[in-house]
Amino acid sequence: MDPTQGTKKCEWLDDKNLLSFRYFFFVYTKKFPFHVLHYLYYISNNNKNPHNNSLIHQDMALSSNVIGAINFVAMLLSIPIIGAGIWLSTEPDNACVKILQWPVIILGILILVVALAGFIGGFWRIPWLLIFYLVAMLIMIILLACLVVFIYMVTVKGSGHLEPSRNYLEYHLDDFSGFLRRRVRSPYKWDRIRNCLSSTQMCPELNQSYRMAQDFFNAHITPLQSGCCKPPTLCGYTFVNPTYWISPINNAADMDCLNWSNDQMQLCYNCDSCKAGLLANLKKEWRRADIILLITLVALIWVYLIGCCAFRNAKTEDLFRKYKQGTYT
Repeated sequence: MDPTQGTKKCEWLDDKNLLSFRYFFFVYTKKFPFHVLHYLYYISNNNKNPHNNSLIHQDMALSSNVIGAINFVAMLLSIPIIGAGIWLSTEPDNACVKILQWPVIILGILILVVALAGFIGGFWRIPWLLIFYLVAMLIMIILLACLVVFIYMVTVKGSGHLEPSRNYLEYHLDDFSGFLRRRVRSPYKWDRIRNCLSSTQMCPELNQSYRMAQDFFNAHITPLQSGCCKPPTLCGYTFVNPTYWISPINNAADMDCLNWSNDQMQLCYNCDSCKAGLLANLKKEWRRADIILLITLVALIWVYLIGCCAFRNAKTEDLFRKYKQGTYT
């Protein structure tokens, strides 16, 4: 390297009155970003202009306000996540199983807290709080993305089967993902879920809605009602009302046919078809919640990227201010 090259650059800078030697030293030793050279020109060229100095401070305030504003948007984006979790907890099947709703609610609350920290750090210009926000929000986004992918993967399987002369679908337990099947196959877990389901009005309300067999066969009942409130169609039971059926002379060998009971507290709650109907209901509701989470995730990513750019600009403008005041070390 030509030893006079640096000297020529310094002379050029002095001649043009653009940058002091101190500025040039940090640029030359790569301690100062090259992408902000035009800002250095702006500051050095307008160093003695009070109006321009006030504009610099206004830019710094603007960046801080932008950070605060986008974190307010992030706070608003936590509401759909919390709302999705609360909605899941109000559904009878999810209220009995309690798998997804609390992770969703807790994640939404954490995002709200992190966004609030960024909001406070942005408006009151607290650097360490903004750094905490950037790191913590990145973790929250990764966790939310993992949750979105997880919900999709465990609900990708499990479709209903249309039986002859029936308008509703019936479900088989083996059609669902292993994760969901394990949630209902444990006798201890299922006893608790069964007691919870039997205490709801999902089966009694069928008796009030459908009096005739053909009306019931043409009805669009929920997967949970299809699996728990009646025997499987293959069993060949004769309809009396939606929750009372006459057993055929030669009962099928399927265990669900043997497990059916006209006892209104038993019905088919011990059947695999009831477990499959529960999982089908969960799948339907989880997919709806997953759409909400996915849309929120995309919005959070955009908000986070804008926040990173605003934070970078604010730090750059603060660095220029320190250079002007001679306090940068």
